Amino acid sequence: MSDSFPYEPKKPRKLQSITSSGGFKIAMLIIIILLLLIPIGMISSLVSERSHRAVDAENSIMEAWGSQFNIYGPVIRIPVVEREEIRTKTEKDGEKIEIVLYNKTLWITPRDINISADFSAEKKRRGIFSVALFSGDVTLAGSFSFERAAGELKQNQTIYPEQAEIIIGLTSQKGIRRIIKSDWNGSELFFKPGNRSFSHEADYRNYKTQALTGDNGINALSPFKMNDNNIFNIQIAVQGGKSIMILPIGETTKAHIKSDWIAPSFQGGSLPASYTLSDSGFDAEWEISYLSRSIPLFWWTGEKGDSDKRSNYSSELFGVDLFKPLDHYALNTRAVKYAILFLFIPFITLFFLEVFSRKSIHPAQYLLSGLANVIFYLLLLSISEHLSFSVAYLIAAAALTCMMSLYARSLLETWARSAYMGLVMALLYLILYLTLNAEDWALLIGSITAFLICGIVMFLTRKLDWNNLNMKGTRE
Repeated sequence: MSDSFPYEPKKPRKLQSITSSGGFKIAMLIIIILLLLIPIGMISSLVSERSHRAVDAENSIMEAWGSQFNIYGPVIRIPVVEREEIRTKTEKDGEKIEIVLYNKTLWITPRDINISADFSAEKKRRGIFSVALFSGDVTLAGSFSFERAAGELKQNQTIYPEQAEIIIGLTSQKGIRRIIKSDWNGSELFFKPGNRSFSHEADYRNYKTQALTGDNGINALSPFKMNDNNIFNIQIAVQGGKSIMILPIGETTKAHIKSDWIAPSFQGGSLPASYTLSDSGFDAEWEISYLSRSIPLFWWTGEKGDSDKRSNYSSELFGVDLFKPLDHYALNTRAVKYAILFLFIPFITLFFLEVFSRKSIHPAQYLLSGLANVIFYLLLLSISEHLSFSVAYLIAAAALTCMMSLYARSLLETWARSAYMGLVMALLYLILYLTLNAEDWALLIGSITAFLICGIVMFLTRKLDWNNLNMKGTRE
């Protein structure tokens, strides 16, 4: 019987030699890393879903408070009637003259305007989500003149300056608390809701600004002096959330925005000419000429096929976002992008410890260590929704570093070897934290880190015999 199966012992020995080879182990590690990209992708989707949920919560809070505060105007709306004679010839009556009247509107922007805004801001919460809301006063002061538009008035056009209206457009009617002051040429204005068709098209590509749509705004009858300056001074108590944006509608637009929010992000078509930042807030000033923008000083709308100048001016808006300096969802998204590095480096570390210590580590144990590193991102996301990102990062990184060190101790059976794993994990988490918080330097830090890792691996393996690498280890 012993001679019946002379080659039977060789088969498991050959299979064992294949599975214990270095090439087989490296191939298995690559497969495991590729498989772990599946839960990494799921966590990335979870971060995106939670971020969208936070945006929905912010929008619902702001909708009740007044939305993002965008102000358009003021502008003057003056009715104009154009008279046209249409001559027709008939055999019976001869030449016939028909008078046709067209209703038109002349829109005039300010000759100069000074916009001053003073806001106090605070965070409002709904559950675990929060948004920056503000309230304060906006003052609009300046003058209107008919000088620029006078040359465009035709002889067959009749203008009705006594029916002129001053209009201020807003993104939300809820943004107005009350009118504090409304002076027009020394007389008080009486405002009512509505922007009298003063609007422009939405710019859906510009997610930071909201277009003036619908009938949001206020208007008041303001008899217009054709041969003199028309002086206005309007002060409004307003409220809103996240951003304050202004349309530079005047021939010369000056703006001054002041708030106690310590983290402003200046946005839009024009940056402030000067600003100061301090622990008590910010103070910024703008000065914009009509020569540096595309908004006309006046335009016509109405019948007879006139071109409607209510075009898209979202790109001209300027102002400030009440920026959250540490948006933990953005930081989580950026952290997940480095996940492949946190799978590759721990595996490489375990691989070298296995090679140099002659201790066999099963692929299933590599898989478990990879899953532990994937769970780091889940911990980071969940904890950062309740604590600050820095604290959440410290807790998650410390937990994973301890777990990986203890697991390496159980696999390699010495504290000295497991200390290498703990040191590698601690350095990796430190580098990742620095990269996440140094956005302008992230690419430089990442590229230098990748270069150093490649150099260290090349140095450690410079004398390694890859052709005769045997991964068959022993247990003491």
